[in-house]
Amino acid sequence: MIRNLLVSTLLIFIIAAGCKEVSSFQEPLDLSQIAYHPNPVPIKVPKGFPQLPLVNKNPQTEEGIALGRKLFHDPILSADSTMSCASCHFAHLAMTDGKALSKGIDQKEGLRSAMSLVNVAFYNEGFFWDGRVKSLEEQALLPVEDSIELHNSWDQLVDKLRTHPEYPVYFRKAFGIDSVAQIDKYMAANAMAQFEKTLISANSRYDQIERGEEEYTPDEKAGYEIFFDDSKELPDGECGHCHNVPLMTTNEFLNNGITYAEKASDFPDLGRGGFTGSQFDNGKFRVPSLRNIALTAPYMHDGRFKTLEEVVDHYASGGHYSPSVSPLIKPLNLDETQKRQLIAFLNTLTDLKFVQETQQSEVY
Repeated sequence: MIRNLLVSTLLIFIIAAGCKEVSSFQEPLDLSQIAYHPNPVPIKVPKGFPQLPLVNKNPQTEEGIALGRKLFHDPILSADSTMSCASCHFAHLAMTDGKALSKGIDQKEGLRSAMSLVNVAFYNEGFFWDGRVKSLEEQALLPVEDSIELHNSWDQLVDKLRTHPEYPVYFRKAFGIDSVAQIDKYMAANAMAQFEKTLISANSRYDQIERGEEEYTPDEKAGYEIFFDDSKELPDGECGHCHNVPLMTTNEFLNNGITYAEKASDFPDLGRGGFTGSQFDNGKFRVPSLRNIALTAPYMHDGRFKTLEEVVDHYASGGHYSPSVSPLIKPLNLDETQKRQLIAFLNTLTDLKFVQETQQSEVY
């Protein structure tokens, strides 16, 4: 009888423990009791900037941006939890990493440098150096599973997010999900895209001068006139054709003559052509914005130029021949003083307020 009592007691204990385990496992699955009141946060388009591409499918909210910022800075995104998106996009470097070729979690170098994320909300011709995706939401999906970058799988990452002590609540508040089972990669990418669209820079010294708040120094003014061909006395630097106001980029894909190629197939990196399959696009890359350019060295898609002086010397020389090189790439009649003045103007494009505010909002 005592033996039967012990067995019965043990069974009750096991059943109770089992019920408790199931209950604790099911508890975070139901998120419906958590308040869902998203607060819309329209993107403030700076005066003179172009209209934003339609965002109806991913409207900006305070909660979505908060989730995106947290994900962007969280090394949980990588397979070994050592790297995040922010590992290659630092605020003090205008959302670049200061490396010629960025490395992933396995310490393997990629083929290209990390592009700045400044003003990416206004890109309308594709993302990455070759423009292979159409939207920020699509772009945010790729680094996680890139074999050189974060080298993870979305299935594994989503499992971690669903069982994380904090993320289910963030996803509920951002997207109104009722269960952790609804968390998926598209929600995560949408949130990161919402955060990245807030990275707007429009308060550089150049902007302040254009608003009448400051004045150019003589060297900066001369550099401005060379950049935009705004003087009969000074030579045309041919800069403003590809780096036009207000974004300091035309969002085009061009070959700027940094690589000599006898034939279209001779480029070590086909660039845009590797995506489109057209030989006429071989050697073409996205024209980067020059906003905050003084902070984003080294330069070009492969980081081959360490300084702005080297960049200006390249353009002044007329570049190298290749079948797809832009006709705007030709020798410039710039002397050393004029090169220095051009760089003085480029330095006016640094937005320290953007850097400071972005650093303050970083999450680790």
